[in-house]
Amino acid sequence: MAKRRVKPRGRTVALCILSCFVLVAMGVIYRRSEGMSRARELDSLQERRLQLEGQRAALQGDIRAASSRVRLAPIAERKLGMHIATDSQYIILPLAAVAP
Repeated sequence: MAKRRVKPRGRTVALCILSCFVLVAMGVIYRRSEGMSRARELDSLQERRLQLEGQRAALQGDIRAASSRVRLAPIAERKLGMHIATDSQYIILPLAAVAP
């Protein structure tokens, strides 16, 4: 006996179309929600980067101020007994002759 092919009814077609629409809509909503969460994360990371760059600039300024001659000279004089040489204290050393 040969089987007869049954035509899909209108309700079956409507159900298939509706379920496809729901699946596509769920995919779009999921993709948009992921995009929004990534955008929020990116904004927070950019804000953190700006804060760190500001902190880095402040620290570099502190390093420049701490290593300046005005700051180091009194410390070297006090702790190490060093002082700026006068003109009479300079010693010019002769250069050694270069052998050919």
